[in-house]
Amino acid sequence: VKKAVEEAELMAAVQINSVYTGIAGSHISGVHSRGVVALKKQEVTRADIDRAIEAARSMAVLGPDRRLLHVIPREFMVDDQDGIREPLGMSGSRLEVDVQIITGAVTSAQNIVKCVNRAGLDVVDIVLQPLASSEAVLSQEERELGVAMVDLGGGTTDLAIFVDGSIRHTAVLPIGGQNVTKDIAIGLLTSQTEAEKIKIKHGIARVDMVKDNETLEVPSMGERPARTVSRRELAEVIEPRVDEMFEMVRHEITRAGYEGMLGAGVVITGGTSMLEGMPDAAERMLNLPARRGVPHGVEGLRDIAGTPMHATGVGLILHACHHSDEMVTAGGRNGRRVGRVFGRMKEWMLEFF
Repeated sequence: VKKAVEEAELMAAVQINSVYTGIAGSHISGVHSRGVVALKKQEVTRADIDRAIEAARSMAVLGPDRRLLHVIPREFMVDDQDGIREPLGMSGSRLEVDVQIITGAVTSAQNIVKCVNRAGLDVVDIVLQPLASSEAVLSQEERELGVAMVDLGGGTTDLAIFVDGSIRHTAVLPIGGQNVTKDIAIGLLTSQTEAEKIKIKHGIARVDMVKDNETLEVPSMGERPARTVSRRELAEVIEPRVDEMFEMVRHEITRAGYEGMLGAGVVITGGTSMLEGMPDAAERMLNLPARRGVPHGVEGLRDIAGTPMHATGVGLILHACHHSDEMVTAGGRNGRRVGRVFGRMKEWMLEFF
């Protein structure tokens, strides 16, 4: 961490004292809560909104092993009127808020902070990685229509569902690209290191997308010579695991009650989403339109961090900008400012990554 930051400082000509970090894993959980406050002046003020959110937060009982990560308003209600996104200035006597509370394991958060602190940096905020990724790859229209963002990582698959412009549900599924790598290693009798290389270079999620006579070299373990196998054989190893991933996503969408509410379909991102044929596999298993999400929102990124595997990193930058006093909009003055910094960092990023 320290080396990466030092090189980034040198190339970007800025001093870095504090950072935003991402967090993910099977320890993440989310619950709904509601808070109600009386309006003292019969008109909603910013202080009233903060009090309502705090009331909702206090209603959720967190154990000593849980750390609060986010309290995300889903909708507000003023008296008998519901479905309100921004109640500021509205008249009424009672303000209620429905929130999504996201927590993580205290130990996981502490380990992240310790690691960063040992590099001489302070942690400004710990951000749920699917939330960060969503800032980088989803459009506002998709959030309004209803969309499931599926972040396909190495060890887990993170799901975030947005409806009517707000996040409604999050889940972490215990399956990811590492499972595919292990399957390749076992199925093709090679090491996991070589299996990962094969997955990246030759992997494909659909058997019916393989062209005739496509082959690849598979290094054997030990002193045995490499073997030539068909790409179809590789696809036959990969496809069942990919189908299992999206079947778990489908089950979670149904279990959470959002089947039939995702008008914008599915956006897949993360390193595993770069596997050839993944959008097609998602569409087939989920019966929804699917696209591969690439980062947007910061100038100068397309040629250095314009792939799904960079979604979380770019999303953390946008999250930091959105929550900075200097930030107006991601695409405005500060978006260009961050873009210029990335322009100076281009050489470093290309070399480092």
